Amino acid sequence: MKIISFNLNGIRSAINKGLFEWLEKESPDIFCVQETKAQPEQIDLMTFQSLGYEYNLIHSAQKKGYSGVAIFSKIKPDFYTVGIGHPLFDTEGRVIRADFGDLTVICAYIPSGTTGDVRQNIKMEFLKAFTLYILELRKERPHLIICGDYNICHKEIDINHPERHQKTSGFLPEEREWFDLLIGHGFIDTFRQFNQEGEQYSWWSYRSNARSKNLGWRIDYHIVTDNLKERLICAEIHQHIQFSDHSPVILEIN
Repeated sequence: MKIISFNLNGIRSAINKGLFEWLEKESPDIFCVQETKAQPEQIDLMTFQSLGYEYNLIHSAQKKGYSGVAIFSKIKPDFYTVGIGHPLFDTEGRVIRADFGDLTVICAYIPSGTTGDVRQNIKMEFLKAFTLYILELRKERPHLIICGDYNICHKEIDINHPERHQKTSGFLPEEREWFDLLIGHGFIDTFRQFNQEGEQYSWWSYRSNARSKNLGWRIDYHIVTDNLKERLICAEIHQHIQFSDHSPVILEIN
């Protein structure tokens, strides 16, 4: 099974830049999207279906042009649901879950805290609620794949010039501690199972030519339960794909 996760920063914009042509070539079984920034009726589902994505699961934010997640699948899910049972976060279109056989795929868009203390506090509340959701779900569904934009760099290797970002949302000590706790609960950062190199980023600011200078952050992940370790085939970041300020992250798993 090939799963691609991609924060598109606007699915309609990405389509205009050639998303469908790229998707046809890559042909993942499951395509998880964050920041759709669109309502279902604004997404070209007919073209997705023509590419084999018969099952289109969409969770848009109530606020138009904001947030939103989706799973486009060639495989029929046995079950799917949206949200985590928290009204504030669920109205923002943050989480969608789909079950495929013994695997559960969760597409998540964790809030950013870069706009100030209020949103940073909301981000931390989301992380608490999301952790409880995951741990409770794992009792029923022990094989989890949690992909998406986490808006957190876990370790110093995951960010450019870490000494400059110690007080920046996305690299705060409390955010990185949450990531440590998540891994400690029995989860694996799939990318680091295959690649221990530096400068492997998935997001770049639009400012100051950050992408051309590779001044990036690795904030997009496929995190899986550790009972899936032996089933991992590969995990990659395709940095050359530029439909967004993010790059797609790829996971292949048996």
